Amino acid sequence: MNLTLKIWRQKDAQSKGKMVDYKVTEISEHMSFLEMMDVLNEQLINTGEEPVAFDHDCREGICGMCSMYINGEAHGPDRGVTTCQLHMRMFKDGDTITIEPFRAKAFPVLKDLVVDRGAFDRIQHAGGYISVNTSGNTQDANAIPISKHAADEAMDAATCIGCGACVASCKNSSAMLFVGAKVSQYALLPQGQVEATDRVKNMVAQMDLEGFGNCTNTGACEVECPKGISLENIARMNREFLSANIKG
Repeated sequence: MNLTLKIWRQKDAQSKGKMVDYKVTEISEHMSFLEMMDVLNEQLINTGEEPVAFDHDCREGICGMCSMYINGEAHGPDRGVTTCQLHMRMFKDGDTITIEPFRAKAFPVLKDLVVDRGAFDRIQHAGGYISVNTSGNTQDANAIPISKHAADEAMDAATCIGCGACVASCKNSSAMLFVGAKVSQYALLPQGQVEATDRVKNMVAQMDLEGFGNCTNTGACEVECPKGISLENIARMNREFLSANIKG
């Protein structure tokens, strides 16, 4: 198929960016979106132009690195997939595809489609961990009974890959789905109770410090999350936060 690509180009964090049009031809419907971008970059390099910078790593929907806003949707028109898992069969011959970086005050653009998502790392550092005895007396994993329901819900929360689609899709650039998932995966398990009070207060405080907006229950984050993280995690985080502040 032959396509027109409208891509955000920005030299660096200090420069102004703009949309630039490109043409790509003979794109197979079996290609992934990133493979199509590779074809474009090879074409640009062969003509002496600067290739389009974009984040990627595993290309298997696991690492959360790929982050493109495609035709007004985080990760594109498919559901339950990251950009690297999006295939060109979702588009038609002759289509015009608009490709932008994730937009948020807390995700500044570094170059072209690459954004700095270090804010997520700093939120994790603020409380996304547990105390574990590593002195040689570590308890066996099966020594602490955990109900199947709690284990399943914790695992569902832990599937968050920190890609930032929730922030990019939110009209307020809220990170509450991400933070809710990270708080929930520990709040549901006995191992996470030691730091429970400090964890939620510190992670929420860091989230606010980074400049993310608040949640107004639109639900776009859950719809466009490639891992289907539930809004229930935001509700759980709010309960944990209220409880932590009551306890002092």
